[in-house]
Amino acid sequence: MSLFTDKTVYSTPKEGCTEKEQVCYDALNSLGIPYERVSHGEIGTIEGCYEIKEVLGCEIKKNLFLCNAQKTDFYLLIMPGEKPFKTKLLSPQLGCSRLSFAPPEYMEELINCTPGSASVLGLLFDKGIKVRLIIDKDVLGDEHFGCHPCLNSSSLKIKTADIMEKLLPYCHHTPTFVEL
Repeated sequence: MSLFTDKTVYSTPKEGCTEKEQVCYDALNSLGIPYERVSHGEIGTIEGCYEIKEVLGCEIKKNLFLCNAQKTDFYLLIMPGEKPFKTKLLSPQLGCSRLSFAPPEYMEELINCTPGSASVLGLLFDKGIKVRLIIDKDVLGDEHFGCHPCLNSSSLKIKTADIMEKLLPYCHHTPTFVEL
């Protein structure tokens, strides 16, 4: 069964979008970052994004919200969607003990996302800069960056250069690059 009732790609915000989606669209528009958007049924896994990749023409990145055992340090890891995540490869590069998935309430509190909708755009809500952004270097090799606008019923296609050069400075987040 398809996620789509309509496979039209738009370059404008979704009508009747939520407040957090509107924050994302307003930021992109104010920064002069063009995007393409498609609406679809809710998806909660990277496997569900394969059909979106065909429609938007770019891979939806895997966004993992992680924390240390004490739940005092939080990380947003962005990596290629089809690459498996192995914490034993990540932790030594960050100089920390093994990381695990952060509880949903921390994700919602810090980046205004729920499981399945974590996104680089969630950093717009991290006003206290409590989340450390980690990016797999392989992400930089893609011209476009696919992500959700903090809700997993829409997906966006944005130039990777615009994320790196405009959005992240605006959010006051400097990424740490890793090789996974």
